[in-house]
Amino acid sequence: MLRLHVLYRALNLCGKRQAIERSVRQQISSSATSTSTAKMTVTSQIAKRFDTIIKSAEDKRVYRGLELTNGMTILLISDPTSEKAAAAMDVNIGSMSDPWDIPGLAHFLEHMLFLGTKKYPSENAYSQFLNQHGGFANAYTSLEHTNFYFDVSHEHLAGALDRFAQFFLSPLFNQDSQEREVNAVDSENEKNLKADQWRLYQLEKSTVDPEHPYCKFNTGNKETLLTIPSQKGIDVRQELLKFHDSFYSSNIMGLAILGRESLDELTDMVVPLFAEVENKKVIPPEWQQHPFSEDQLKMNCNVVPVKDIRQLNVSFPIPDLRKHYKSKPAHYLGHLVGHEGEGSLLSELKSKGWVNTLCGGAKDGAKGFMFFIINVDLSEEGIDHVDDIICHMFQYLNLLRKEGPQETVHNECRDLDAMKFQFKDKERPAGYVTRVASMLHQDYPVEEVLSAPFMMSDFRPDLIDMVLSQLTPENIRVGVISKSFEGQTDSVEKWYKTEYKIEHIPEDKIKAWKEAGFHEKFHLPQKNEFIATNFDIHPQDEDCVDSPKGTSGVALPTAIKDTPFTKLWFKQDDTFHLPKVCTMMEIASPLAYLDPLHCNLTCLFAVLLRDSLNEYAYAAELANINYMIDSTVYGINIQLGGYNDKQVLLLKKILEKMTNFEIDVNRFDVIKETYSRMLLNFRAEQPHQHAVYYTSILMSEQAWTKDEMSECMDEVTVDRLRAFIPQFLSRIHVETFIHGNMTKQEALDAQEMVESILKEQGNSKPLLPSQLMRHREIQLPDGCFYNYLRHNDVHTSSGIEVYYQTDVQTTRSNMLLELFCQIISEPCFDTLRTKEQLGYIVFSGVRRSNGVQGLRFIIQSEKRPQYLDNRIEAFLLSMQTHIKELSDEAFQKHVNALAVRRLEKPKRLASEAGRYWSEITSKQYNFDRANIEVAYLKTLTKQDILGFFEQLLAVDAPRRHKISIHIMPPVDPSSNQGGEGAGDQPDGDQPDLASLNSMDLLPTPPLPQATVIQDITGFKTGLPLFPLPEPYNSSAKSKL
Repeated sequence: MLRLHVLYRALNLCGKRQAIERSVRQQISSSATSTSTAKMTVTSQIAKRFDTIIKSAEDKRVYRGLELTNGMTILLISDPTSEKAAAAMDVNIGSMSDPWDIPGLAHFLEHMLFLGTKKYPSENAYSQFLNQHGGFANAYTSLEHTNFYFDVSHEHLAGALDRFAQFFLSPLFNQDSQEREVNAVDSENEKNLKADQWRLYQLEKSTVDPEHPYCKFNTGNKETLLTIPSQKGIDVRQELLKFHDSFYSSNIMGLAILGRESLDELTDMVVPLFAEVENKKVIPPEWQQHPFSEDQLKMNCNVVPVKDIRQLNVSFPIPDLRKHYKSKPAHYLGHLVGHEGEGSLLSELKSKGWVNTLCGGAKDGAKGFMFFIINVDLSEEGIDHVDDIICHMFQYLNLLRKEGPQETVHNECRDLDAMKFQFKDKERPAGYVTRVASMLHQDYPVEEVLSAPFMMSDFRPDLIDMVLSQLTPENIRVGVISKSFEGQTDSVEKWYKTEYKIEHIPEDKIKAWKEAGFHEKFHLPQKNEFIATNFDIHPQDEDCVDSPKGTSGVALPTAIKDTPFTKLWFKQDDTFHLPKVCTMMEIASPLAYLDPLHCNLTCLFAVLLRDSLNEYAYAAELANINYMIDSTVYGINIQLGGYNDKQVLLLKKILEKMTNFEIDVNRFDVIKETYSRMLLNFRAEQPHQHAVYYTSILMSEQAWTKDEMSECMDEVTVDRLRAFIPQFLSRIHVETFIHGNMTKQEALDAQEMVESILKEQGNSKPLLPSQLMRHREIQLPDGCFYNYLRHNDVHTSSGIEVYYQTDVQTTRSNMLLELFCQIISEPCFDTLRTKEQLGYIVFSGVRRSNGVQGLRFIIQSEKRPQYLDNRIEAFLLSMQTHIKELSDEAFQKHVNALAVRRLEKPKRLASEAGRYWSEITSKQYNFDRANIEVAYLKTLTKQDILGFFEQLLAVDAPRRHKISIHIMPPVDPSSNQGGEGAGDQPDGDQPDLASLNSMDLLPTPPLPQATVIQDITGFKTGLPLFPLPEPYNSSAKSKL
């Protein structure tokens, strides 16, 4: 009766108590009736309910499946601990359903759905809502799927879903938005034109049966979506509406939603919104005819790549096997063909010096057809032995036929997949719902949507034999990719302009492969000794219970050993409770990055070490004990993850191999040549990647360029590397972090083993403290504006990174910068990408390096860098007014959104370990950074952000530090361009301005003359260095 009592007092109508009481009770009764009616309405819109979703025993989330009366399938996921909510809608229609005369329409429609609906007509209404509430959104289009997804702060799921649902109810497809968004699609396509993976994929599609929809061009461009339709009198807007009306039907939609709410609450929230989507009774497309018709088999295609790569791609047509998910016959065969242990196909090909890597297995096509592929990375010698390599492939397949399907092999695959599922890591909400939504269209029941990808319960030798019977010389298609084919091709692919030549494989070669016989070195893999058998979870150590805690009460890593030779950080897992551990180790040596030659030697040592371990360690990787060996500017990093049982055995083997390393001369030659090509291939990376790279080179105290490293590769010899390795190991420092299902004593024992091997077998001694200093960052002077220009030799697009250096990392400076970036993020995308259409890649955010940070803008565009630079400056100027006009409520939304992002907890042990490891490698040791910084964030005011802008970012800011990296397209020899800066002028972009006349462009502020950097070394030597950030002392104290 409390509600009634408050109401009486508020109205001051005590004398009318009975009348009011009757009235209020009628309102409550009416409300209850309304709620009951709503509940009945929700129930009436549900055709089926699935409450027994099979999930991992370790999965604490709860699930419910629904099939609505309109045919839509929904999976609801309740996770009361999740900071973020997320949703994904997968529409079982994709680019293979494009009209033949409008390639890319499905992809274009995906773009257009983000740009306004009848209920929320503003182009950025959806993205603005998500940005203000700590979320983001994206989408992708594939052959038979279009998938839309978002995440958002958990308390704003309902508002996000309402906006999201309108995509499928009432999109606007505004004409002006359409005309601009064509440019975004065109820019996206332009980005891919010189990327070999895109070129090879389209070439495969373009050389199949020309009447099969698999041959279509998926992405689309301005020509297919504007120019040609205009010439043909096709109204693309009407085609968009028609496509949406024809195919966006509830019965081919799968929706996955994750929120904190209970399943009943999620049901009540979701069903009324999505039950309104119309069921047009669309039959999901299916293609029983394979795109590799008989005419496209027994073909060889020689291809000229953009990068200097060498590949052999072998493929066979196979039927769609997805309905056989309980037996997975192609997975069985892929496991054997792609095996990397002793007696494998790869082992033999590597021993002959012909290949470096191999992958084999099923490749998805679309409903009705699949492919089985065997792809290898060829060495310089291997390109001359393509026929021999294929012969070995058929010899290995003959072994599988001879041995027949092996139940022991099947059972090992089954058990490993079952372990993966049982101890599966939790996934982040957005990625999880995206994946799950796409699986709601597969050939398995809703109850098995989570478990089916890991299920391999049925041993079906008949299906294995059936797939194996397809892998014959008569069904083969061969692709050979090499620069050596330049000048020897006779065809050019329509969309990506890839040069190639197709020839029928001669019958005598087919006959030779059919008669390949057997190879004496091939045999099936041995039993995997790395498969974990102990899954016990260790109870918490008493010492760990007493370890330092963060502000939220969570235990933090502790240094449990600290000597001149080694430092060991440890945190026993108290969150995930899985039988897994992460081990991260930096072996630091001052020789690692001494000069470009030593940098190359360190890189090759790491690559050769991993290569030499491959046959032994591949079994560990199959058993979900993964490892990584990488070179860094400070030395060599070794990281291991996965099950704790038997992980130490792998670590021991790595260190023993490292300290007793014997160089295989043949592998050295192959890997050196591959590494040299990798350095040279950097020239073909994307323009925006070049911009980011040169920013790093310019801003770091010590950084060797790819050119400098490439120029000294002739000095890298076997003898020199053989002499370098003991020198590298002679003086080192080992810093290790062990995190997971391990006791403190086990961690100490593991580190003792590490020390013992390095000291006794590697003759290692400790470094001096002064040799452990991290590199420092160049300090730009107040009021500067530097400009550095380079040409990209391959791509026709431009790239730019504009970097405004602010300060050394501190709690205050971090939060000022991050909050400013949060506030401008959505307006930046809306202004520079959506409205001004500068390019597909438009990014603003924080750049951090060597403890120093700043604001960065990155754009890749058809427009010249100087024009992009001016548009960035115009946008940045407008942000001062934007921030001033923010209401207190809007400002607080940004604070809360950033807090949600920063406080989102890692979902996997490896993610948490990675966060802590970054604190260790940066020597900042602020293990409670998120909580500390968010607490400070909540004290910031709008005036603080304006002060930050006026001091550091405004054009006339007294402490503004700007450097702009401009990447230009290749110089056209016929254009009389004379130097790096030629053509990079504002007047070169007048056509772009003309095309935007209908738009009110933000005015460009008057800018100072840029100082052009002519020489990187001269630039650096004339400037001071920032100090390194102070370690966060309370967490860095050693516990000996």
